Amino acid sequence: KTLGGSSSINACVYIRGHSSDFDAWAAQGCEGWSYQDVLPYFKRSEHYETDSQTATQAGPAISQFHGNNGPLNIAMPRSRNLLSHAFVQAGLQAGHPHNHDFNGATQSGVGLYRAYHKGGQRCSNARAYLTPIRSRPNLTVVTDALTCKILLEGKRATGLEYHHKGQMKQARAKREVLLCGGAFNSPQLLMLSGIGPREELQKHGIAVAHELPGVGTNLQDHLDVFLVMRTNNRLPISLHPLSWLRWLGGLLRYALQRRGELTSNLAEAGGFLRSDPSEPIEDLQLHMVPLTATRHALNLWPLFKTYAYSVMIYDLRPLSRGRISLNSANPQDAPVIDPNYGSQQRDISRLAKGVRAVRRIVQQAALARFNHSEMAPGAHVQSDAALEDWVRQTAETAYHPVGTCKMGIDETAVVDPQLKVRGIEGLRVVDCSIMPTIVGGNTNAAATMIAEKAADMILGKRV
Repeated sequence: KTLGGSSSINACVYIRGHSSDFDAWAAQGCEGWSYQDVLPYFKRSEHYETDSQTATQAGPAISQFHGNNGPLNIAMPRSRNLLSHAFVQAGLQAGHPHNHDFNGATQSGVGLYRAYHKGGQRCSNARAYLTPIRSRPNLTVVTDALTCKILLEGKRATGLEYHHKGQMKQARAKREVLLCGGAFNSPQLLMLSGIGPREELQKHGIAVAHELPGVGTNLQDHLDVFLVMRTNNRLPISLHPLSWLRWLGGLLRYALQRRGELTSNLAEAGGFLRSDPSEPIEDLQLHMVPLTATRHALNLWPLFKTYAYSVMIYDLRPLSRGRISLNSANPQDAPVIDPNYGSQQRDISRLAKGVRAVRRIVQQAALARFNHSEMAPGAHVQSDAALEDWVRQTAETAYHPVGTCKMGIDETAVVDPQLKVRGIEGLRVVDCSIMPTIVGGNTNAAATMIAEKAADMILGKRV
């Protein structure tokens, strides 16, 4: 819970998604959301830093696909581990093309990721959009508050009720209420306010203000696994005692110059590839991380014991669908989150194929010279059945939940293509919960695009 939301805690990787993701939204009835419709909003949000190498490699495509006047600074991080460069070379040796811009003409291939960085530090949405305007007289930022419900007068939203410093308070809206709670909190707030599936509301004694059966359904997320390779050297990031002097020097360099290893976003390199040649577009994304990744750092102990690098593999378009429901009518109770991971066998099989694809990459000469042994899944895990069992035992969220206030025109849609909650006046949802289907990549860029586009809608501009 912080200003900037997930943009203040994520891996800073700048990926928009595949152009076909947005064209699919438009094909489902979301008029105005095709790739050509949303590209101007991606460009408007960014200040795309270029250097001589980028200009030479990308040329005119930079202006075609990128902007340089937006608030979010997109840059190459100031430090890259040698293993990240070796990963890119190994990908080339495995037959994958080199991609200098995953947000350009094509997503396919391997390369170095650009990041939300500025001056060697994170450039979060709060730093880019909010900090520069905190002094505006028409802006009030309230922190340490819990929104409890949307205030309704009939079928119109008129404000919010929230708990702040031991008191219940209200904020009234003259025009519209904008709900930006994300894929978990936005549907929860709608249901707490009496907007959602009738049966779910009645189960918790909440009066039905407006029945919308799709609220909380259609939950999607990227499921991932990590292939981990122990190295025969000390190149990776580690907390091993032998690295402590290295980190003391790194800390001083960062403090004085904002340079060195501590400017890394960790997910320095990666790529997009197909799990099978029959796939029409890339269906797997890779993040190469020069450290031992165990449960997304929920377990740091391996970092003290080993030197290793990890390759995160995730399925870009899972078939499994989950849902958000209520624990109770008390807003202080977290919602029930049922992601329903792996309910479709294809999702599990695709990740197993991804492990095989990454094994081919790390066995190439560029990386093989650094390898000692495979820590996970382990050399003994070879058959399809064994790999799929390992996936089910170890897969975890990539923290990209979307879809629970789906945009569309069918009976399960929660918002229309203008992001207005169907059947309620003066209420829009503006976050990743409106995605009909998850985008093929990290979700922060798409979330920002949604907000940029919503801003024009709110202002009544033609979009």
